[in-house]
Amino acid sequence: MDFSNKKFGTKAIHAGFHHDEVTGAVMPPICLSTTFAQRAPAQPIGNYEYARTANPTRDILQTTLAALEGGKFGLCFASGCNALNTLLQTLKPSSHVIISDDVYGGTLRLFTQVFNHWGITYTQCDMTDLKQFATAFTPQTQLVWLETPSNPLLKILDIAALCDINQQQKQQPILAVDNTFATPYLQNPLHLGADVVCHSTTKYIGGHSDVLGGALILNDQTLAEQLYFLQNAQGGVPGPMDCFLLIRSLKTLHVRMQAHCDNALKLAEFLQNHPKISKVIYPGLTNHPQHQLAAQQMRNFGGMISCVLKEEIDVKRFLQSLQIFTLAESLGGVESLIEHPATMTHAAIPEAHRQKIGIEASLVRISVGIEDIDDLTQDINQAFSK
Repeated sequence: MDFSNKKFGTKAIHAGFHHDEVTGAVMPPICLSTTFAQRAPAQPIGNYEYARTANPTRDILQTTLAALEGGKFGLCFASGCNALNTLLQTLKPSSHVIISDDVYGGTLRLFTQVFNHWGITYTQCDMTDLKQFATAFTPQTQLVWLETPSNPLLKILDIAALCDINQQQKQQPILAVDNTFATPYLQNPLHLGADVVCHSTTKYIGGHSDVLGGALILNDQTLAEQLYFLQNAQGGVPGPMDCFLLIRSLKTLHVRMQAHCDNALKLAEFLQNHPKISKVIYPGLTNHPQHQLAAQQMRNFGGMISCVLKEEIDVKRFLQSLQIFTLAESLGGVESLIEHPATMTHAAIPEAHRQKIGIEASLVRISVGIEDIDDLTQDINQAFSK
C-alpha cells in the first residue's frame, strides 16, 4: 500500500514498514548480519552486500524519515554531528559557509577545529535580519546552514525568505536546515525551499534518551549519491539496534511532540509570571520577536524554553536544587532536562561571542518533558525557595 498521501501519524507508523509479507510481523526485524550471501560474484541480492553499505533495518528508518520530511532520499548516521560532518565533506577546500550566529556549540566546533584545516571558512550572522544575511555571501559560498528554532536562543528564521535570497546567488549554494528542535511533525523545510534537512535523531525523534543518531533528508539525486558514497566510505552509520529503536520511537513522535508542546506553553506562561525570572524565550509567547512567523511556519511551538534568571539568583545552586528536572545536556526526551549553555552545550563558543549574541551566564535552557505540568512548576518553586 502507498502511504505517501496519508497524514503524519499514519506515515510515522506505516510509511517505512507496514508488515512483513512472509511472517506477518508488524514490527520490522532487527537485521544483525554484517554480510550477505550473493547469487554470484558481484551479484548481491538488492544492494545488500555488507552492513556498512546497506542494512535492511537502516533502510526502513531512512525511508520513514524521508517520507515524514517530504524528501526522496534519507540517510542515517551515527550522530547528528556525523551527519553534518558528511555534508561538509561534499564541499571543496576553499569553500565558504554561512551559519547562524547562535548555532549549536558542537556545530561551531566542526568549523573552528576540524574543517578549518580543509581551508573551509565561515561567516556567522543573525539570520533574522535578511539584509545582513544577503550581505554575508561571497563568490565562494557553497553552503548555508541554519537552525530554526535556534539553539539556545530559540530564534525563528524565515526559511522561505532565506531560500529565496540563497537561490538568487549565482553559485547556487546548498541551503540546509537543522530541524532537530522542530522535528518533521512541526515543520518541513524541504516544502519551504530548503535543499537538505538535518536531524540529530538522538533528540525528539529518539525521544527516550537511549539512542544516538543523525540524519540527512533531501530531494537532489546528484547530492544524494555523493552522500551515499561518503556514508559508505567513511562508515559512520548507526547500528541495526539503534535504527530499530528510532523506528519504534517514530511511531509515537506526533503524540509525544503534542504533549511536549502543550507542557512547554504552560511552563513558559508560568515562568513569564515568576518573580525570580527576568526573561522567558519561547516562540509560543506573543512577546517573542518571531511569534507570528512561528505560527505561520510551524504547526506548534515546540518543547524548548530558554530563560534568564534574575541577578540575585545563584544559578548553580538553583540547578542543583531541582528534583524532577535533570541537570543534563541533550534534549527531546520524555523526561524534563535543564542545562546551563554557557558552561555546558555552548562552552565551545568563545565567551565574547556568547555575550554578544545573548547567551548570558544567567541563561538556562529547558527541554520540557511530558510529566505532569503541576509537578514541574512545583519543582521549580521549591528549587527557587532554596
